Amino acid sequence: MTRTQVARARAATPAGPDSPRVAAVLERLVTAIATGQYLPGSRLPPERDLAAALGAGRTTVRAALEHLARRGLIETRRGRTGGSFVLQQWPESSTAIVGRTLSASYAQLRDLCEAVARLHGAVCRAAAERRSPADLARIRDALDAYAGADSGLASQQADSALHLAIVDAAHNDTLRRVLADLEGRLSIGAPAHLWGAPEGMRAMEVRALREHRELVGAIAGRREDDAERIARAHAAIDLELLTAALARTGSPPATAR
Repeated sequence: MTRTQVARARAATPAGPDSPRVAAVLERLVTAIATGQYLPGSRLPPERDLAAALGAGRTTVRAALEHLARRGLIETRRGRTGGSFVLQQWPESSTAIVGRTLSASYAQLRDLCEAVARLHGAVCRAAAERRSPADLARIRDALDAYAGADSGLASQQADSALHLAIVDAAHNDTLRRVLADLEGRLSIGAPAHLWGAPEGMRAMEVRALREHRELVGAIAGRREDDAERIARAHAAIDLELLTAALARTGSPPATAR
């Protein structure tokens, strides 16, 4: 076998569980699931999308997914409607990983959450200025869908639809792209906000509904200042959930040591 053939064979062989590359991807995915970026029943993005979001090779991502399946966090289904589906959110075996991951990246996540909140404010200000009657009708329909959604995955999906309707009402493609990029860094490409741990989930959803109603009211009334203020406060939920998850592990942020 030539050197080229050997190199190709090594590249095609999934990295083992002790591979630093696989371990890094695995820890990020475990943390993403634990913090509610991907709730039980949801499908993870395709391997190619995860690889792009994580800056890793598809072979590395595939190996990490295999380890997730062995941990019982996901299952892989074949066929046209298949993929990797989340089975459970935060077993005890995830706690050390979540603590290590969030502790090391907390300062960066805090800054990212602040940037997302500020940009959400700008988007909602623009929506209040520019929304059309059709935009407002879509936003109100999405708000009604959120209010009637079951707790958990259905509520998270309805939340995503509502925020997408608001972003569309801003009529600014640059704001849309920048916000999508920032949120993708926070949630590994997921089109959904963090949803937190199961024990506090329903209380968070009720709070979010109240804030959603206030925000939609400001957009409907073209109250730009209020729309920006409410949106920035609402987006702060993400950092609160990350902070709560870190506290649950008993690990302090690395910057506090």
